[in-house]
Amino acid sequence: MSDYYELLGVSKNATKDEIKSAFRKMALKYHPDVNKTPEAETKFKEIGKAYETLMDDNKRATYDRYGEDGLKDAGFSSAGPFDGGFGDLNDIFESFFGGGFGFTQGSSNPNAPQSGSDLRMNLQIEFEEAVFGVKKTKTITHLEQCDECGGTGAENGSSPEICPTCGGTGKVQYVTQTPLGSFRQIATCSECGGSGKIIKNRCKKCKGTGRIEAERTITINIPAGVNDGSKIRLSGEGNCGKNGGRTGDLIVVLYVKESEQFKRNGFDIYSKVQISFPQAALGDVIEVDTLDGKKELTIPQGAEEENMLQLKGLGVPNLGNSKKRGNHYFVVDIVTPKNLTEEEKNLYKKLYEIRHKKKPSSKFVDKMKNVLHN
Repeated sequence: MSDYYELLGVSKNATKDEIKSAFRKMALKYHPDVNKTPEAETKFKEIGKAYETLMDDNKRATYDRYGEDGLKDAGFSSAGPFDGGFGDLNDIFESFFGGGFGFTQGSSNPNAPQSGSDLRMNLQIEFEEAVFGVKKTKTITHLEQCDECGGTGAENGSSPEICPTCGGTGKVQYVTQTPLGSFRQIATCSECGGSGKIIKNRCKKCKGTGRIEAERTITINIPAGVNDGSKIRLSGEGNCGKNGGRTGDLIVVLYVKESEQFKRNGFDIYSKVQISFPQAALGDVIEVDTLDGKKELTIPQGAEEENMLQLKGLGVPNLGNSKKRGNHYFVVDIVTPKNLTEEEKNLYKKLYEIRHKKKPSSKFVDKMKNVLHN
């Protein structure tokens, strides 16, 4: 989750004036009309949400103490001020600061197309599904254009009318005469609520909003090689726009379950392999578990504890090139024998005598007897 203070570039002790000043700079930098980079829209929504939270004393206190999750638990809306779309910079600064920013393009048309907001879905998948990819079928709820009124918000046989008060601009202008001269003030039209239109006969299905909540079943193609926290963007599966604006996207955030047997590091897989003393000393070829099933692994002669053995190309497929895979590494774990038979005990004693040119000490013999007894 994002740090709201860090997003705006202010300290946790910042005053409201400092927060306002920081937001002005960030809004000018990331507004989609100014910044055409793909991530600008998301960044702009984030700074708007941060500004709205930190300027509200109750929200800020809750956020400082409990973070973003605490805001949700306290019942505050998780939507930011720009989740429903953007106006131009003049409109934004009028709304937030009571005055425009001095741009010459004028106020935006309230009936211009507005993009729909993006939605987020958290999706948990198995370890192996993340490695090899999978298709998931899920049902989502989003806003769609009302099929009864075609998105106009007006009942069949009628249509919205231009607001007579603001002439369809959504804004009204007041001029105040003072001893210092006349002052012009622009405010949202109270007659139409800033929409620029009046709907006398509202659509009964959408209640005049032009959008309805609907369920939709979708298929999510998860590619091989994704990791915990990976995001998949499904274009056009978010909320529909207003006035013919484009539909938002659905952002699927993946959470990968841990495997009891395998550990992942990048595109490589790690696991333990247990071998006996004789196998470590003499070498062997054994069967091991991999993501691709049972495979043969060669134990070299003289293998030691925590040696790393490798099977190439049996790791995680590379995202974007599933034919290229990482490796599987096996960490050697030499198991101390227990419950020895009499024959095994004698062999270990003989091996000790050959290796060390002497007989085992009494302590060693007693220990071997205890092992055998147990």
